[in-house]
Amino acid sequence: MLDHLTPFLIHWGITALSLWAASHLFKGLKFDDASSLIVSALLLGFANAVVKPLLVLLTLPLTLITFGLFLLVINALMIMLVAALVKGFKVSSFWTAFFASIFIALLSIFIGSFITNDSPANTIQMPHGSGTWL
Repeated sequence: MLDHLTPFLIHWGITALSLWAASHLFKGLKFDDASSLIVSALLLGFANAVVKPLLVLLTLPLTLITFGLFLLVINALMIMLVAALVKGFKVSSFWTAFFASIFIALLSIFIGSFITNDSPANTIQMPHGSGTWL
């Protein structure tokens, strides 16, 4: 069980750190205290795992027409949803959430690239055998 808990906690910490950095960079993104930051990071991860795929599926034609740029709008909406649900988390406008979501995603990828586990369990490998691939 701890094998699955550790990556979750690392991802949660990276999200919280990215949200904290974004709150210092963007004036319209504010946290009242550390607990609202931690809850927001947890809820943002949950929203990205559950709600976001549903929104992506429902807006697939619009996403295809905009060559995927509508996904940036969905990311901003996820931040606004979390801000509406968490009492101590405030976002002043859609555009603040839009640019903050881009910053949070890029910073999370950057930090995550340094905290990788190169174990064989986490790498994708092609199956071995005599089967043919089409």
